[in-house]
Amino acid sequence: MAKSENRMSWLLLTIISLAFLCMTSAQAADGVAVPTSAKQAYVTDFATGQVLLEKNARTPMKPASMAKIMTIYIAFSRVSERSLSLEDRFLVSEKAWKMGGSRSFLDVGSSVTLDELLHGIIIQSGNDAAVALAEGISGTEANFVAEMNITAQKLGMTNTVFANATGWPHPDLTTTAYDLNLLATALIKDFPAETYPQLYPIFSQKRYTLNNIKQDNRNPLLYGKNASNNGVDGLKTGYTEESGYGLVASALRGSQRVVIVLNGMESKKERASESRRLVDFIFREFKLYDFFAANEVIVQADVWLGTQPNVALVIEKPLQRVLSRVQRAKTKISTSWSDPVPAPISKGQVIGHLNVEIDGKLEDRIQLVAGSDVRQLGAIDRLFEAVKYLVFGAPAEPVEE
Repeated sequence: MAKSENRMSWLLLTIISLAFLCMTSAQAADGVAVPTSAKQAYVTDFATGQVLLEKNARTPMKPASMAKIMTIYIAFSRVSERSLSLEDRFLVSEKAWKMGGSRSFLDVGSSVTLDELLHGIIIQSGNDAAVALAEGISGTEANFVAEMNITAQKLGMTNTVFANATGWPHPDLTTTAYDLNLLATALIKDFPAETYPQLYPIFSQKRYTLNNIKQDNRNPLLYGKNASNNGVDGLKTGYTEESGYGLVASALRGSQRVVIVLNGMESKKERASESRRLVDFIFREFKLYDFFAANEVIVQADVWLGTQPNVALVIEKPLQRVLSRVQRAKTKISTSWSDPVPAPISKGQVIGHLNVEIDGKLEDRIQLVAGSDVRQLGAIDRLFEAVKYLVFGAPAEPVEE
């Protein structure tokens, strides 16, 4: 005998709302326009991958020094697999020494540790440090670039081509805001600070002295009166005349981390103010909501001809969603299954579904499974229950309120 989904309507969850400002530049997750002066923008929730804001996210663009994130990713990979240590030394070639643009001012022929090169690339954006690192790992920068492109394909960066280890202008160099977001997300996920405290935390270091020259981190989000509270702990800026001013950033507030890619801005000042504003906007308007924990009892289902009258229905993974305030107000959660559930029942057996609706649209159907085993009654008891059912009928339905 089946009970309608309405029988469990007491489980429906409907929650709070707030309308977004009506803008025209970029699209937030719920389709409402959000302003940004960046030509390209792509913002995601780190834990779920949910898109929170995007604008021209898959449009080809030049990454400038943001390309160095891939150089760093490969170096981090070598450290994590223990083929390199931070104390290993690299020779600074004449090619590396001659690099223009942002520099760590390395001396030609000098020997520099991998740790020093990583600090030089991440904090100082040193092109000389990036080339020295590439040559030290792969023999030549060209060989290293081949590995960069192979790694990019493995990470799903299908619209990216690297041409050097630095992001120096090159006709073949191209990427997208979407692809850079994939790269930054992979770097944070693959080399977590709690496992590799000597790696990712470099990104949040404000200044570094290499070869007796002190330079400040170029990430504007690490500075200012609210810097200690904005949660930003990485990653990398970039600028060339062709690309404009760009930034890949990540911020952690409470248990929620977001990854932000912006590019094509007109000045350092604009990059600083726009990135700060969008970080605050995203955390203000989007929250990570924990609806149910893994194996939490969602509801009790009646059991037919079993050794116990009901069985707990659970979900095997946590139900979490990143929602805007508008989406949160329009979220409903309901359950559906055929009741009663005939015994025997095995723990983990799929019984029904937990349905997640947003604004009347079914967004997800999550399996409800039995939280425990329920044995079937013996033959005599089953016969007794069957006769009782024929004589007295099914129990009365609970009154809906």
